[in-house]
Amino acid sequence: MAQLSFEFPDGSVKEFDAGINTEDIAKSISISLAKKAVAGKVDGEMVGLNTPLEKGGKIEIITKDSAEALPVLRRTAAQLLKAALADTFMGIRFGESTADEDGFFVDTDKEDRQVSADELDGLAEKMDALVKADVKLETKVLSLDDALKQVDGDPYQAKLVRKLAKDDKVVFYQIGDYLGLGEGVVLPSAKPLKFFKLLSVAGAYWEGKSSNPMLQRIFGTAFFKKDDLEADLKQRQEARERDHRVIGNQLDLFFVDPKVGAGLAYWMPNGATVRRVIERYIVDKEVNSGYQHVVTPVLMNLDVYKTSGHWAHYREDMFPPMDMGDGEELELRPMNCPSHIQIYNHHIRSYRDLPMRIAELGMMHRFEKSGALSGLQRVREMTLNDGHTFVAPDQIQEEFKKILHLMMDVYNDFDIKEYHFRLSYRDPKNTEKYFADDEMWNKSQSMLKGAMDELGLDYVEAEGEAAFYGPKLDVQTYTALGNEETLSTIQLDFMLPERFDLHYVGEDGKEHRPVMIHRGIVSTMERFVAYLIEQYKGAFPTWLAPKQVKIIPVSEEKHGDYARKVNEQLRKLGIRSEVDERAEKMGYLIRDAQTHKIPYTLVVGDEEVKNNNVSVRRYGHDDSNTASVADFETQIKNDIDNYSREN
Repeated sequence: MAQLSFEFPDGSVKEFDAGINTEDIAKSISISLAKKAVAGKVDGEMVGLNTPLEKGGKIEIITKDSAEALPVLRRTAAQLLKAALADTFMGIRFGESTADEDGFFVDTDKEDRQVSADELDGLAEKMDALVKADVKLETKVLSLDDALKQVDGDPYQAKLVRKLAKDDKVVFYQIGDYLGLGEGVVLPSAKPLKFFKLLSVAGAYWEGKSSNPMLQRIFGTAFFKKDDLEADLKQRQEARERDHRVIGNQLDLFFVDPKVGAGLAYWMPNGATVRRVIERYIVDKEVNSGYQHVVTPVLMNLDVYKTSGHWAHYREDMFPPMDMGDGEELELRPMNCPSHIQIYNHHIRSYRDLPMRIAELGMMHRFEKSGALSGLQRVREMTLNDGHTFVAPDQIQEEFKKILHLMMDVYNDFDIKEYHFRLSYRDPKNTEKYFADDEMWNKSQSMLKGAMDELGLDYVEAEGEAAFYGPKLDVQTYTALGNEETLSTIQLDFMLPERFDLHYVGEDGKEHRPVMIHRGIVSTMERFVAYLIEQYKGAFPTWLAPKQVKIIPVSEEKHGDYARKVNEQLRKLGIRSEVDERAEKMGYLIRDAQTHKIPYTLVVGDEEVKNNNVSVRRYGHDDSNTASVADFETQIKNDIDNYSREN
């Protein structure tokens, strides 16, 4: 019999008979290794534990402790879920199924109705029965023709069969009476799948395209250990409590309706108030820091984006151009930098004008696929807190530090503490994305690094994360769902001033090339509000809260006029206050104010009217205290003026 040679990670080489599988190779090393093995990897390609090997190469034994083991377990769970679904619902059709670091999902479609969340427990019981029976997942390799016959009547599976076919062969897995398409390596048996949970259902377009049918996506997760599953479920519960989409609905902040435009947020009065406070805050902050605020059009001639390079690099993320019929093509702007370049270039600039700081709350549009959209975090229309500084080369480092200090000052006001810095460099090998100018890249990257070192700030370095025109400093945070995202950024740009032929007249009377610094302090209004909702769990600090005070009269007849008088006094001070005049019991109204996370609830009754007082209850507190109206006004004004931080 032919021999196959395998090289192990430690460099050792062993020979085995052709047709041996990964499990037997693991057994030849140790029984304990074989017990922990879940799959193999030959020359970087995953193979099933019981798959006969026909060629040698570099081999790895994937064990339960490996990061690559969980996807194998979860793909197994997805196959068992499909078997349970096929057994429960006659004629059900399957779209994609996949597994990743977050869990697994299976897309389904039924002509009469979709699978509901109420049916998940029953499906989980069927899966659990398969696990307890230690059902086998037998690999069946079908020809393309036989595979298409097997999925006849299911247009989604037919398309997937053609996509997954290799050398006219398609892998299926037999689970009892169910024979289902294989979408990756699975375990040979269901026994290790003891700790799983079906989580939820949601709609998902076939292939992520809104023009395709809407399928029902069933989400789940699985772990090798019970403790890991319980920890994950606890973390998911915490994430649900912080999910800005859920809180946004509860507090009536915003909504997104795919029927009238996926990825387009409608800001309700409460959400619009939060956004307006942030916008006024950041504009005042920037003006005080020397920025000149401008307003520029949301449309621009496509030729400008071709000059800047954005069209070449980000065409897929931009909406199709609008043909005006006279040879002119207009583009919904996906970024603001070319607009600010036009502001700079409108006049002859002197070295005395530099640094020239331009800022704008600029509306932008991105062509995001429907499958990538998520609440306010991923949208198609957004307003960026954008800014561009034009500097002389010897001003770069100092201006960079000023921007960074402004950024950290803003973070302090919003009580943002959990973030880290990432210096994003180019990948020298990626000549398609990054323009070739080694001297420029080395110089600008060393400038950013030098400024960070001079400030004594910790950072990580990431190759290949730079913008196409220059390196950048990214401030990284995490969403409630655990996804890392960029909240703020500072980017150096030597390229766009060159492409747009920007100049300033130097002290020597000659023309010189400025350097452009792109910066966004609080990201887009959409992403920043989403981030704050999740950080505060909807309990906004007083200065940001859409409603800051709710006044409840014990009796509308006896105390209503006094409540309205106090309300009028507070509103004259610019405090967002209102009287709750509903004919409900006082206890209900107080609980309702707490549910809506209003910072201050004031109750007024006989004693308060008599003594010109209010009974003050802060959000999250069970007790209340009595204060004069004047003292409460001082208290809440201090609260607002100090950005709701402790003095």
